[in-house]
Amino acid sequence: MKTWFPLSAMALGLVIAGTASADQFGPPDTAVGRLEALAIVSALNAELLSHDSATLTLDRWCASHKLAATPKIVAHLDPGIEKPADAGVRKLLGVTDSEPVKYRRVKLGCGDRVLSEADNWYVPARLTAEMNHVLETTDTAFGRAVKDLHFQRHTISAELLWQPLPDGWDMGGDIPPSTSGTLDIPQFVIQHRAFLTRADGQPFSVVVESYTRDVLAFPWPKIGG
Repeated sequence: MKTWFPLSAMALGLVIAGTASADQFGPPDTAVGRLEALAIVSALNAELLSHDSATLTLDRWCASHKLAATPKIVAHLDPGIEKPADAGVRKLLGVTDSEPVKYRRVKLGCGDRVLSEADNWYVPARLTAEMNHVLETTDTAFGRAVKDLHFQRHTISAELLWQPLPDGWDMGGDIPPSTSGTLDIPQFVIQHRAFLTRADGQPFSVVVESYTRDVLAFPWPKIGG
């Protein structure tokens, strides 16, 4: 499946402007802190996988974790980036080599934090004229713009990019020794690849979403040492 996507879409490594540094929040660098981190990242991953709209899921996550005074996801377009749909994307969308497929890259923000970066290829002919107008002229998040299609999401892959605990920990393997600091959280913690279908089953969008460490930028629970 990895050959379906351009290499650059699979290795999203852009610097996120305006986010807090990793040492400003996060779990304590202890065995319990690592368990907490794994549980919370896994909980978000499960939430994203169990709902069709990533935008609305992030809305709820932003509100429940108090990431901003106004907990609503806002899309910020990344202009000037073009990634033509390759053969794999076109196959998923069920379009010919000549049929138009548009590309849109956005950062989904909650307040001053960027929670997700997304690459999106979509078939404009399978959207309404109003939806296309919104996508072309505004920063509206894709899921919000096309919500009237009552779309369904089909996951291709879901990967935890950050593993707070090493392989084998659950079988008695060594866990790194505790320190007095917080865990170093990488820039991206989860990545999903999926395609969306309309209510009639026709595919219209392929997405690659990378969720940033700022999804964890809330006061960390004090469970133990």
